[in-house]
This record gives sequence, C-alpha cells and structure tokens, in this order.
Amino acid sequence: MYQLLKTYNVVLKVHSKLFQNLYKQNFQIRWNSKNVKTEDIKKIRNIGIIAHIDAGKTTTTERMLFYSGFTNMMGEVHDGDTVMDYMVQERERGITITSAAITFNWKNHKINLIDTPGHVDFTFEVERSLSALDGAIVILDASAGVEVQTLKVWEQANRYGVPCIIYLNKLDKPAADIEMCLQSIKNKLKIKPLKLHIPIGSAKKFSGMYDILTLKKHEWDLQNIGKDGRNFTTQNLDNELENSSLKFINKEREKIIEDIADLDDIIADKYLTQGTSALNVADLQAALRNITLKRTAIPVLCGSSYKNVAVQLLMDAVINYLPDPSERNRDFVQCDSNELCALAFKIIHNKNKEPLTFLRLYSGTIKSGQKIYNKNRENYEKIGKLMIPLADDFKEVPLSLAGNIVAVTNLKDVITGDLLFSSPSAATKVSFKNKAIDSSIGSLIQVPNPVFFCTIEPSSVGFQKRLDFALQCLQREDPTFQVEFDEAIGQTIILGMGELHIDIIKERIRVEYGIEAYLGPLQVAYRETLSKTVENTHILDKNISGSKHFVKVSLKLYPQEQSKMKVNVIVTKENDLGKIRTDYLKAINSGVKSSLNNGPILNFPVIDIGIDLLWLQVGKGTSLAMISAAAAQCITAALRQSEMHLLEPVMNLSIVVNKGYAGRVLNDLSQKRSQILNMEMREDVEIIEARTPLSELKGYSTELRAITSGTCSFTLEFESYQKMDQNEQARTIEEVTGFAPR
Repeated sequence: MYQLLKTYNVVLKVHSKLFQNLYKQNFQIRWNSKNVKTEDIKKIRNIGIIAHIDAGKTTTTERMLFYSGFTNMMGEVHDGDTVMDYMVQERERGITITSAAITFNWKNHKINLIDTPGHVDFTFEVERSLSALDGAIVILDASAGVEVQTLKVWEQANRYGVPCIIYLNKLDKPAADIEMCLQSIKNKLKIKPLKLHIPIGSAKKFSGMYDILTLKKHEWDLQNIGKDGRNFTTQNLDNELENSSLKFINKEREKIIEDIADLDDIIADKYLTQGTSALNVADLQAALRNITLKRTAIPVLCGSSYKNVAVQLLMDAVINYLPDPSERNRDFVQCDSNELCALAFKIIHNKNKEPLTFLRLYSGTIKSGQKIYNKNRENYEKIGKLMIPLADDFKEVPLSLAGNIVAVTNLKDVITGDLLFSSPSAATKVSFKNKAIDSSIGSLIQVPNPVFFCTIEPSSVGFQKRLDFALQCLQREDPTFQVEFDEAIGQTIILGMGELHIDIIKERIRVEYGIEAYLGPLQVAYRETLSKTVENTHILDKNISGSKHFVKVSLKLYPQEQSKMKVNVIVTKENDLGKIRTDYLKAINSGVKSSLNNGPILNFPVIDIGIDLLWLQVGKGTSLAMISAAAAQCITAALRQSEMHLLEPVMNLSIVVNKGYAGRVLNDLSQKRSQILNMEMREDVEIIEARTPLSELKGYSTELRAITSGTCSFTLEFESYQKMDQNEQARTIEEVTGFAPR
C-alpha cells in the first residue's frame, strides 16, 4: 500500500511538472507576442525578496507565480518541488542557496523577481541581487519581528538605496504579534512603519484583513484556508460593521493619514485646509509611493503565504509603491539613455558548463551578437544568445530594452560587478549617485572576506584537472568562494563563508561535476596586522643575462583601519617622486599586493595597513618585474622587523532558546570568550545576542543541541576582525603550526 501511494505521488508530481512547463511555454508565447520596442518602462518592476532564514521568501514567491498564472501548482519547500529552489542541494536541505530570477506578469505589469537566500553563509547572493534591483520586499516572521539576518539585509538595501516594503508573514501562528513587529521595525531598522492592514481574526482564525487606506475588507473563506487561496471577497466597509470595529479602523486611518501628512507636503496642505474628507485613495497612495521611494517611512502589509492569504495584495503593493526602472535610475545612476549601460551582477554555468552572465540594463538596448565594452577589464567581448531568465529555464529573445534583467552567453572575461557599455566613450559618461558606491575603484559589489578554509583533493590524481575546472567555474559563480594553491605543502586550499557554504561546494562538485572530493579539517582564516610604524629601505642590484637591474626603494608602513592597500606617494624636493612614471607605480603596487598576501606570523594576509613610498631610484634598463620584486622584498623585510599581531574573525551570534535553558547557554558562552550584547524575552522563548570569536564556534551546532535537548536554534554573521591577546595568539600559533612560539 505504501509503495502504491509513493508511486501515485511521483506520477502526480510529474503530471504537475508537465502542466508547469506548459504554463511556462504559454507565458513565453504571450511575452514574445508583444513588440519589445514599444515596451513601457513604467510597467516594469525589478524586485527582490529579502529576509531572515525561514521567514517565508520562497513560499511567497511560489504563491506569486501561481496567482500570476505562471504556474498551475504551488511548490512547497518541504516537498522539494519549488520553481525557484531548483538546485539539488536546495531541495534536499529545504533552504535557498543561490538567488534565482524569474519574470511574470501581474495586472498589465511585468515583474522581474529575484528570490534570495536567508542563510548568512550566502549573504553575498543578497548583496549582488540588491545591486541590480529597483525595490525589495522585506519579509518578517510575524511571531519573531526583526531578526539578525533581517538587520544584515536591511543594511545591504540601505547601502544601495533600495526602496522597500515590509510584509508580515505567518500571521496564522499563535505567537504572531503585529504591534511587537512594528516596535521592532522602529527600534532595529530605525524607520517609521506605516501599517496598512488590520488582521481579521488571529492564529488559526486569521482569514483576511481590513485595508486602512482604501477602507476595504478582504476576506478568505475560513473553511478553505490552506487551499489555493485564489478566491476571496472584497467589499467596502460600511455601517454594517460593528461600531467598535469601525471606530477602531477609522482611528487607525486618521493616524496613518497624519503620518503621511508629516512626510508629504501636498497631503499636509490638503489635510490642514480641507480635512480628511478631501483626501481620496489615489492621493494617499501617490503620497505613500513618494514616501517609499524617498525611504522616509515604510509601508507594512500582513498575510500568511503558506495559508495562501493576502499574497495578491502584496503583489498589488509592489505595483503601487515600488519604483519602476526609470524612477530608480533617476536616484541611482546617471548615464546616456541612448547608450548601453549594464551591470553584470551574477554568473552561473549551464548544463554544458558554459558561463551565463546576468545583466541589469540601466540604459540603451542590448541585442544578441552585440559587441560590448567592459570598463573594468578594458576590453571588448561579443555576446552570444540573449535570454529572459525563468528560474532554471531561459527564453531566447532578439533584443531587450533598458530596465530589464537578462542573461547572455559567451562572455569569457566578465566577472561579478563589472560594468558593460556600448563603447569606451559611453563608459566615461556614467556616474552613480549613491555616495556609498565608488565605481572608479572597479566593482560596484562588495565581496566579503571568507572566514573558513580547508584543503581539497580528488579521489585520484586522474581527476585533478576536472577538479581544477570545477573549482574555477564555482569560483567565478561565487566570488566569496576562493581557491589558492599552497606551494609549501603542494595542496589546493579552498576558502568560504562558513561550514555550510563549504559543505555545499563539496556537494556541488560531486553532483554537478561528478567528482568525489576529500576535504581536510576546517580551519579559521585569520589575518595579520602591524601595531607600530616601521620604515625600510631595500636595494636590488642584479645582473641577469648581461642586463643590469638596479632599484632602491624606501617604504613606510603604519597601522591604518580599512586601508585600500595602495601605496601613497610622498613627494618632497629630495625624492622627486612628483615625476614618478605610471608604470613604475603600478609595478610597486603589484609587488606590495603580492607581499601582503602572506604575513610573517602564520602566512595569513596582512590587512589594516597604510604604505607610503618615500624614495624610488630605478637604474636604466631595469624591468618592471624587478621593480615589483624590490617592492615586495622591501615590504617583507619591513613586516619582519615590525611587531605583528594576529587578527581573528569575530561573529555576531543570535540564539533563540526555550525558557529553562538560557542559564546553560550563557554558562557555555562565558567559556567561549563571548561578550553578551543583549537578552530579550518573547512569549515562551529568550533571545540571546552575543559576540564570539569564530574559533570558539566550530561544531557549535552540535554542542548547542546537546545542552538544550535539541530545542534551540542560532544564527551567526561576521562582525569584524579583532586583535588577539598574547596568550590566545600563542595558543593559536601552537595549534596551527604544532610548535610553541619563542
């Protein structure tokens, strides 16, 4: 009987998948039938869904695809049949690992949507997605409010100036608390929330909401909650409603109108001179849209995606309150509207292991077979196919206009964050208005440093070339994953953002590339820095193949936080460095960069250091390679003379613990050199926030389950690198090398 049911379920899923593909084809035909040259940019929305892990991002996306008609079934994360989580590892683990893009229609608008991961190990996926988006939906678990990773993605959205709306999900949970969430938004996100909905019922009886702005009641049949949720009733609020309820709704409406009037001059003028009756819904929505775009306050909606309640209203809010590409460009980038300007924000490899590059088009037109100029690499490349992304599927199109998100083939040199143009002259005309972005230094996208590393090797020498190719592809897809070859031990080293990140890399190598790889013990990626200023002069004087090479270089090294690791030229009358050749300076910077990759303590990279060039003398006929070598040798000698310190990665740790276990957890943290930042009680759980060195957290998941009988959960994110005290530094050196320091 069990086998029969299992077979039935498999057949049902295959049948549903066939219908899903049919709907995709139907969408593609309808999309293709439009004349792309007349596409209205104001009818486009490029949005993302960002949130803490398990807030309901993928579930919400699946409902959007279903209600828009893109699919005829709603995939479920726990069933492993979602459209957006298409990777094998995503479906097996029930988490989003890589951001997926998809295009669908809703009420005569085209929505390009990106579903992002919530796990901290994949925070870079959120980073690069936000660089390409015009707006975002921030999803909160209504029973938890603003959580740790929510703060991180909010900070990322702030950096790119992305307008957002908030969706309080899981309102069907018994512990759901809207007022707690609103207070959490105020206190933690530092922005004023504008509540647009009042829920009808609570917990299992949650069945809809009153829309405060439009004075409408949207209700789903309680008997059908959990079914497809396609049908619901909408009616105007009138006096038939209980007097107490109507009075409360009108009071809330008066409050939100006052809040909007405080932030919008037009509404304020009407409100003060003519009263509330003079304000219609269109005026209020227009004002709320302007407020959202300016990020002076944020609309807050509510619903339950898993129970299929209110997702349609969320999609309406995307159209009503989030910007179209022309509005976003106005506030984000300035470029020639007739010239191509595009950002390469993501790279994946298709089934044939050919790179697919995802582009956000800011201006101009892009065509298949077009030649484009890469500002960052300073070269031309010719694109192959031009496609519209549909999760793990793609639809080829002949051309696309500004405002869209597309995928192209055949770009071999492009990496994440590169800016692409129709010509070098077009590249000189672009400027980004966001002060946090400096496109002159290269990539728009900030890549965080990996904090874990380990060795990797194939099952046999015959697979080494295939493993190298796999690592090369994965590194290009994910810049937070780094690969190095340590000549001292003759092994390949991989670096990642966490244990889960590296584990999934190993699984992808096995599943996608057919290679069994063995990993060495996971180790913490430390950094090194100096604690006081040091100067050094180095002379290189060599004869190579009859040619004389002479370089005399003096450098000054000193502690400097968040330094760019570039040499500062100190010009004086004596050194004549005001006339230094550009190629000489590039050679010196190249040598400095290579020497800082390996510090004198444990060969970890040296950071937080400033470098001044005090003297440079170059003999006639000296090659640039010799200048680089002289600079590198000068830096290496200076570091050995200086007093160096190890820096360790410190993590922000958030633990949700059932009452009764908090004492055990706090006692354990006290033994891990933790700094307790905050404790908060909520319903039947306590939330502990701490700052803990990463070296103390290896295997922490297993430890925490043991001391709390498996009832706790935790999240952690990188906070900063901090100096170790002498005792801890000595212990770490002995642990890594096997020898106690002298």
